[in-house]
Amino acid sequence: MRLKLTLGLLLALAGCATPRSTEPGAPVRVKIIGFNDFHGNLEPPRTTVSAPVDGAAEPVRVPAGGAAYFASAIAQLRAANPNNVTVAAGDMIGASPLVSSIFLDEPTIHAMNLMRVDYNAVGNHEFDRGRDELLRIQRGGCEKNTLRDPCKLEPFGGARFGILAANVFTEKGETLFPAYGIRSFGKGARQVRVAFIGMTTRDTPTLVTPEGVKGLEFRDEAETVNALVPKLKAEGADAIVVVIHQGAFQPGGRLASRDEPAPPVPGCGTMEGDLMPILARLDPEVDLVVSGHTHNSYICDYSTVDPARRFLVTSAGRYGTQVTDIELSVDPARGVLSRTARNLIVQGEGYRSGSTEVVLSDVFPAYPKDRAVDALVSRYAAAAAPLAARVVGRITGPATRQPSPAGETSAGDLVADAQLAATAAPGAGGAQIAFMNGYGVRADIVPGPDGSVTYGQIYAAQPFGNSLAIKSLTGAQLRRLLEQQFSSGSNTVERPNMLMPSRGLTYSYDLRKTEGQRIIDLRLNGQPIRDDSTYRVAMNSFLATGGDNFTVFREGTDTLGGPQDLDAFEAYLAASGQLAAPTPNRITRLDPPPAR
Repeated sequence: MRLKLTLGLLLALAGCATPRSTEPGAPVRVKIIGFNDFHGNLEPPRTTVSAPVDGAAEPVRVPAGGAAYFASAIAQLRAANPNNVTVAAGDMIGASPLVSSIFLDEPTIHAMNLMRVDYNAVGNHEFDRGRDELLRIQRGGCEKNTLRDPCKLEPFGGARFGILAANVFTEKGETLFPAYGIRSFGKGARQVRVAFIGMTTRDTPTLVTPEGVKGLEFRDEAETVNALVPKLKAEGADAIVVVIHQGAFQPGGRLASRDEPAPPVPGCGTMEGDLMPILARLDPEVDLVVSGHTHNSYICDYSTVDPARRFLVTSAGRYGTQVTDIELSVDPARGVLSRTARNLIVQGEGYRSGSTEVVLSDVFPAYPKDRAVDALVSRYAAAAAPLAARVVGRITGPATRQPSPAGETSAGDLVADAQLAATAAPGAGGAQIAFMNGYGVRADIVPGPDGSVTYGQIYAAQPFGNSLAIKSLTGAQLRRLLEQQFSSGSNTVERPNMLMPSRGLTYSYDLRKTEGQRIIDLRLNGQPIRDDSTYRVAMNSFLATGGDNFTVFREGTDTLGGPQDLDAFEAYLAASGQLAAPTPNRITRLDPPPAR
């Protein structure tokens, strides 16, 4: 018996704007196709979406994603309504798998051109390679702005869609990219105009290497939108859509919230995250918010929080595993009359993970491959295959991003160990400790049947191309650094941002204690860390400049440069023989973690 779906929650709201006139006529139905955080996942990302279904005790795990399937899903939605526009809420590129990243994400832009994307709100990861490279992504050409060569496989014509950056300003006081775009739908007197404001999180400077955003100013998100609303209304906008690279979380999934999609909820009131205070300050003239950044999946009705702000808020998870089907009913005289939205799973193909076979679900539709996008992906995958398939080492079992109760992961520990090995040179300058930011590990490392690990796997885990640095920090600074996991910028007690320690460093923490007292029994190789002693600490260049709100790293002295992070990882695996993945037991949490 076929089960009734509950993922793809449908919300319908009526009477969302004060009538401006009583002119008769049918409203124009405008379809908005939304997604976010694609991160260059051209090939199926070998992940599932957990989907509750009516009548089933457990959610169905649906294999999802892959650009060819994603293109087909978008094409089907577009075919249902000629009045359509496709928008992305940032991080379309950056932190990408090897097939896209090794080619500077050019193939992902090619794929999005084939999918006929209209707008992408710039995300923080679009700045990973700096502003000049991002400008090349929009304009095209083969100017070299990074260590890698552009146009290695074919000429690059740039994005045929608009990149929007309403809150990103240059030294000249101008936006780096246009702040908004306006599309018209319908004909004659019944034509309507929909405005799309695109922006990223104002925290972007803390999330990328400073050199990549040097000279740029990231302004307050709500203030930026509210300042534009009168201008857009003056230009005839009948509906206003905010496409923003900032997002929310479902309560309870804090430590794994960037990696585990959450089911949609009907009301925004149960949600948390940096998007929520932005929503509370948006002009009530906003009709829809398409969001991203947190990799969660949700659709909610913000009027349940504030009846004056009658917009929907959507997010489609990550990696092209879902797409949001939104429809606005827009009247040229009365504005938006109703809104609906549903998240659809992009089911494509099954896969094997270790001894587990993940099969297609007959409860959810499977999409066929789009031939043009599939050919594009195959061409780039074939070019990357020899490098990706090269075996670099062996491990006895998976190193995953699944967090322990303390938020520690075996994959993060493994990377930290590799960085320590690369920087622990004999002499006073060598590192004694290494730290890896947990969010910087982008993929699990699951060995083959013979324990083999490929270059493609370690590249997927560390795609940023950071270099390593060694700095001197006192024991007191180390304690303050570890406190910043829970109290620095967006790192909070509710949503800790854990650093993974290298072997030999152990400690406990208790979030019931006050700030400054949470780190307990900090030790190196069994010996207590002394506040007045100095320690040599290795980290990647992103952390070295205060990335992820770990500003204490900037206080380090006697800085030495180190190798590239990926080179260090490869060398560590190659030299270690049959390596056992670390057990995540270096950090102990003393207070009870929240229920998930």
